[in-house]
Amino acid sequence: MTPARDLGATGLRVPVLGLGAGQIGDARIPEAEAGRTLNAALDLGITLVDTARGYGLSEERIGRHLAHRRGELVLTTKVGYGVEGEADWTAACVRRGIDEALRRLRTDVIDVVLLHSCGTEALRDEGIRGALEDARRAGKLRVAAYSGENEPLHLALASGRFGAVECSVNLCDQRVIDEALPVARERGVGVIAKRPIANAPWRHGERPVGQYVEEYWVRWKAMGIDPAGLPWDELALRFSAYAPGVSCCIVGTTRIEHLRRNAEMAARGPLPAELVEAIRASFRAHDRGWAGQV
Repeated sequence: MTPARDLGATGLRVPVLGLGAGQIGDARIPEAEAGRTLNAALDLGITLVDTARGYGLSEERIGRHLAHRRGELVLTTKVGYGVEGEADWTAACVRRGIDEALRRLRTDVIDVVLLHSCGTEALRDEGIRGALEDARRAGKLRVAAYSGENEPLHLALASGRFGAVECSVNLCDQRVIDEALPVARERGVGVIAKRPIANAPWRHGERPVGQYVEEYWVRWKAMGIDPAGLPWDELALRFSAYAPGVSCCIVGTTRIEHLRRNAEMAARGPLPAELVEAIRASFRAHDRGWAGQV
């Protein structure tokens, strides 16, 4: 089973490894396959499922296939945009986004609702923050949270209004380990780490120009990390999952065999301290203003 720990001071217990359910929302994935994957995740102890209104069919599929197991999982989703008839990043958009997510997820309460990569202006909007707080008081959500990077992430942590944050933490995105994670620990804010395997840049023999992974590939090549005999995915996952301050790291997949392998790797615990320090030193030596990747 996947080890569990506290999501900051929220009172929620979360697994070291969660499921990023973006790929689950792909309409090209057969419905039955999506259902098998979601249930297999829970069976393996991967009991945090992270979704968003922008992830295609993801929320609906989670509702269809996991509503009968609602008590076994921590549900997180993201709001603030994409509601028909409402301007993005308004209180009305947030309120309706929460209500629509409740309906699609077939639940009375969402454990963690995150503002999804908005800028500092939206984070300072008292109407938006009030909409989250109103929903929490009404029992529609347990924890108001923020998902994003860099200046907005620091503002979210400084505001004292969010019980959790979601941000990139991986071999190629380490600034957060020195800057944001210590603040989160001090303030009791839970941290959900996204992209823990850094989009797997080692899969590309040449620079993947124009692809999502390109920036991480550039960083990975520059750093020249020695994996010390470990498979790259294991090195990356264990580095992220056990970074100080991380509560849970989320990996997306629709393959049950990948879920099983990820759970096995996460259960092996932290990397040796000397290997972690070598990875940290390599990032510091080559960092060229490498900002967090949204």
